[in-house]
Amino acid sequence: MTEVRIIEGENEGVMEALYAGGERFALAYLDPPFASQRDYETRSGEFAFSDKWVSLETFLGELEHRISLARDLLIDEGSLVLHLDCSAVHEAKLLCDKVFGRACFASEIVWRYRRWPAQCRNFQRMHDILLRYVRDPNVECRFNQLYEPLSLKTQGVFMQQKQKAKLSTGGDGKAHRVRSIRTAEPSLGAPLSDVWEIGVIAPSDPERTGYPTQKPEALLARLVDALTNPGDSVLDPYCGGGTMPAVCVKRDRGCVSIDSSPVAIRMANERLDPLLRQLGLFSGVTTK
Repeated sequence: MTEVRIIEGENEGVMEALYAGGERFALAYLDPPFASQRDYETRSGEFAFSDKWVSLETFLGELEHRISLARDLLIDEGSLVLHLDCSAVHEAKLLCDKVFGRACFASEIVWRYRRWPAQCRNFQRMHDILLRYVRDPNVECRFNQLYEPLSLKTQGVFMQQKQKAKLSTGGDGKAHRVRSIRTAEPSLGAPLSDVWEIGVIAPSDPERTGYPTQKPEALLARLVDALTNPGDSVLDPYCGGGTMPAVCVKRDRGCVSIDSSPVAIRMANERLDPLLRQLGLFSGVTTK
């Protein structure tokens, strides 16, 4: 079993210590505050964290430094994923281009979800953006191809069978695709696109911890499965309610998860302890 650590402290200092100690990660997942200018409470009304900033520039300056620290902690084959919404994602994309270099940009993932609609004279906002950057564009990065179900139209033509291109040689002597034909081999599905429809966690779902801004395990599991291998380690500088360490425990990945909020640390440990006991493992470690 790879090690999962939950560390209470400012992520800046913890990441500097991790770097000095020689630790490196295959994936860094950053789910920072979104510059929403709000305070957040748990479901029981306990203060969790503040997302109020003097200015957007202050927020972006803090974020840029942490993106840079996380980048330095990646292995050459590693990826960083930055999770934001429309409040600051456009400016954050420029920060990532500056820190990594534009050649390191890999993908913009749209996480689409459904929630109770708001009363507003606008289109309903029901998506977040995840920006993915690779550590070194000249190195083959960690990437495991994931698949989604074939479209109904494709199933109608090819059923659940793999397609194969039928080629013919044109007058230029080069092979050209004429059409696709069905093979006897079963299809794995369509390669996963960059638009992911994953529902938010219902209030009655056992996965719901009561921590605000909690992300579904299905979302983070997709990132872990695609961008890491068993035995790899994940850096999670914004632990929140502990979704990433929980996913890593279930998928045999190591994880260092950091948060300055005592409420986040407590709830993350409460989430992990029964999971680790169920697996017959030692509890997660809280370091102050």
